[in-house]
Formats: sequence, structure tokens, C-alpha cells
Amino acid sequence: MRVVFAGTPDFAVPALQALIGHSRWRPSAVFTQPDRPAGRGRKLKPGPVKQVAVDAGIDVFQPSSLKTPDSRAVLVEMQPDLLVTAAYGLLLPAPVLDLPAHGCWNLHASLLPRWRGASPINQAVLSGDRETGISLMQMDEGLDTGPVIMKSAIVIGSEETAGEVHDRLAPLAADLLIEALERLEAGRLPEPEPQDDGLATHAPLIRKSDARLDWQQPAGQLARMVRGYHPWPVAFAELEGVEFRIHRARAAAGNGGVPGTLVRGHADRDVIAVACGEGVLEILELQAAGRKRVTARDWLNAHPDWA
Repeated sequence: MRVVFAGTPDFAVPALQALIGHSRWRPSAVFTQPDRPAGRGRKLKPGPVKQVAVDAGIDVFQPSSLKTPDSRAVLVEMQPDLLVTAAYGLLLPAPVLDLPAHGCWNLHASLLPRWRGASPINQAVLSGDRETGISLMQMDEGLDTGPVIMKSAIVIGSEETAGEVHDRLAPLAADLLIEALERLEAGRLPEPEPQDDGLATHAPLIRKSDARLDWQQPAGQLARMVRGYHPWPVAFAELEGVEFRIHRARAAAGNGGVPGTLVRGHADRDVIAVACGEGVLEILELQAAGRKRVTARDWLNAHPDWA
């Protein structure tokens, strides 16, 4: 079967590696986003999927769009039987969707129709969802609106960050893809099930400014933001006139006083306690601008007036 794979970031790597490891589904080509500037020198850097494909000797194509006949000419020439996408970053127009004999499959990091869009893992953590998972979807022209072929779910840990959930979902996506391909070959692939649009929620593209903590909000919500915006863009807030990135924190009960102020005399020397609109946010790890990430205990030892 002629398989073409399209993906860009780390999330898509396990699925690509799984296809490469099965000779009968080894991709004939990989499509990925154009190289982006990175680092202090702003030099062009290939994405993780491109690096894996190049190392495996697979042809890589990096169109900035697939909307024009010229941009998809190579794909048309390949006549793939199946196109698999995972966090590719480009919407596929109708001529591409209609090209493969088995259509286009997408591996999406949520239990659709919940969290359609660009940040499904982050939104699941931010909203306090108890579970999430991978949906294998038959793509249509909408944004994650196509019928779902198969799903696989996991429970979100109470202290788990978006990054940690991501690292569990990526290999799960690879496993689900291989199971679906095996079922397709055996003629046992489930009939795609249309999504209930009435249950759909949207996961928008995240901006750095979204991660600013508002101390007027309940501590539970702020703790979810710390987890949901880690490892990027990382929650941040001002304390004692200094802006910090907050890497780990938890919510606690209590009335700490004026929101945004330190709760001095806190019994636990391993946390920096901050009053919130409701409850207290106990910071476990933080980072001042231009400084290393440190534990709350180390910060308190260096700044005894905070205790």
C-alpha cells in the first residue's frame, strides 16, 4: 500500500517511526512544514518529523500550502492509497482529500468531538478533564470535523502537565494507527462514526499572553494553568514586584488575604504560598527572568523575607 505521511512536531514522530518499522506501510514520502528560524542565530531548523524522515532515507516535501495545483502536483503524481496526518499544521483542500483510494486519516490528540483545533492537550488539562485520548479520524474539509474511525483513551493524572500528557499520547497515536492499518488489511476496520457537532468544543491556538496568571482567580484554576501551559508557554505572574515563570504549583484551601500577596508564616517551607481570589496557590518551582529554575525551598532560603 502506498502510504504518504504528513506531520511536523514531536507528537507526530512515533507514528512516523511506527510506519517506517513496518515494511508494507513504509511511507513513500513525507510532507512537513517548511523549516523555521530557531535559536539565537535564527537559523532555519528542520522539524522533528523531517529529521526522522531524512535519517530513514525517505523523500521529504515542504510546501507552505496545498491549495494550488502546483503545490500538490508531486502528491498527485504519487497516487497514494492512504495519506496519514498527525499535527501537520496545514488544512487539506478537497482535491487532496479525494486523492487517496482510502482517503486521508488524521491522528488527533483528543476524544473528538471534544477539543477540535490546535491545542487539544492543553485545553483538556486547563479544563480539568479527567480523560483524553487519540481519535483516528477520516478527514473532511472542516477543522477536525470528520467521522471518527477509532479512539483510544487515557486518564489524566491529577498533577500531570500538558507536556507529560503529550508524551503519553504520542506513542498511543502510533499504536492506534498500526491497529487501524491491520484492521484495514483484514477488512475489519470500523465504519467511521459521524461526530455530534452539538458536543464539540474548540481548542484555539495558544498565545504567550494566555499564560499570565490573574491572582483574582481561584487557586484551582491557576494550578490548572500552570500544568496546562507547561512546557510552553509556561505560566507567569508578578510576585513582590518581580515577574516569574511558574513551573510547578498546586492549589490549597485557605484564606490567604489580598490576592497576589505572599502568605507569610506558611507552615510548609517547600512552597511559596500566594493568596488567590479563592484559596491559595502553593508554588513548588519558579524562575525569575534571566535566572535558573529553582525549587521554592531554595528561593526561600535565599530570600528569607518571603517566608
